[in-house]
Amino acid sequence: MSPRLLLIAPPNSYRTTAYLAAALQRHVDVLVASEGKHSLVSEIAGGLHVDLASPDALDTLLQANRERPFCGVVATDDATVELGSRIAASLGLPHNPPRAARYSQRKDLSRQALRDAGVGVPDFRVIDLACPLSAQLRSLPLPAVLKPLSLSGSRGVIRVDTPAQAVAACKRIGKIIADERQQDDRVAGHLLMETFVPGPEVAVEGLLREGELAVLAIFDKPDPLDGPFFEETYYITPSRHAGTVQQAIVACVQAACRALGLREGPVHAELRIAAQGCVIMEVAARTIGGECARLLRFGTGHGLEELVIAHATGQFLAPVPASGAAGVLMMPIEQAGILRRIEGIAAARAVPGIEDVSIAIREGYELQPLPEGGSYLGFMFARAATAGDAEAALRTAFAKLNIVVAPLLRMQDERGVS
Repeated sequence: MSPRLLLIAPPNSYRTTAYLAAALQRHVDVLVASEGKHSLVSEIAGGLHVDLASPDALDTLLQANRERPFCGVVATDDATVELGSRIAASLGLPHNPPRAARYSQRKDLSRQALRDAGVGVPDFRVIDLACPLSAQLRSLPLPAVLKPLSLSGSRGVIRVDTPAQAVAACKRIGKIIADERQQDDRVAGHLLMETFVPGPEVAVEGLLREGELAVLAIFDKPDPLDGPFFEETYYITPSRHAGTVQQAIVACVQAACRALGLREGPVHAELRIAAQGCVIMEVAARTIGGECARLLRFGTGHGLEELVIAHATGQFLAPVPASGAAGVLMMPIEQAGILRRIEGIAAARAVPGIEDVSIAIREGYELQPLPEGGSYLGFMFARAATAGDAEAALRTAFAKLNIVVAPLLRMQDERGVS
């Protein structure tokens, strides 16, 4: 009988399909625990349907293990990492301590733990939206960045340069959080305000095994991320930063994992390279989002989800070194409205070095830019001899696209209005 993996996934997770494909490659059976009983993905619709936020969820998953044991547990998203750590701990499988998993998806708790351990983080304050804002906002120098405590993908993240901008940003982010209908009262009613840290930003993808970090890739983000919003676009690997800087990046992420108590499984970290050294922006106990995980095949020879499943099930996949460079463009949504069409896709695909152009949003769907939005038009992938060539190919290809957007017209019922 094939080993069985428990995959805990929110019903709307875009990572689930990639994990299922990777499990098939590894000859691992998967039980998907999710709330998506009406999902179009058969493994979700036919999986274990459970309210992931319910106190009874753990008992339900333990009962499923008694019926047929799990050899490993993988939680796909921030919302499920704590539950995943609890079930894995109960079964004696590789896991992060539940508190560490919780800290990794709560920006306020993570910032405090990292600061207490001496790891570089921005100076920060927690803002209570139920209290007068002006006095709270005076406690941190400007420019600053305001953000929700738990959302990802740069949603609700806004740079402010004046007190008036800060008050307006709090109200705007508060509405974004309210639309999410957060169940945690603290997450629903508070924001994080932190000093803006200038400097280039990088992302690190890694895998922890007994607390030791194996770095899978360091991604440069060549576009300046100075605000007012922080949409990520280009990820390029290998990094063009000096070897000493890369060593400092890895050491900073390892120190952050230890400070949070993370010990097993995937890590996605984001850092700023500031004048005072590396500053942690985020450490999450999950993989990178979107289709960017495809880039990991360049540096390791394996899919990222395949590496995670192999680790969770006690297997080891040796990395396969690659030459050259690779990059991805997360195609930004720059204009609100209804997507009519995207012209020039064939021309973009014909650019030397471009491997794929994948459109994620269909014609006729609404586009919502940051900070309210949280998605991309699609993804472009490039392979080239150097990191500079990969970046240039992506920029050339993106310039060939013409994105046609129609205004969004909302109907208002004024019957009965005098």
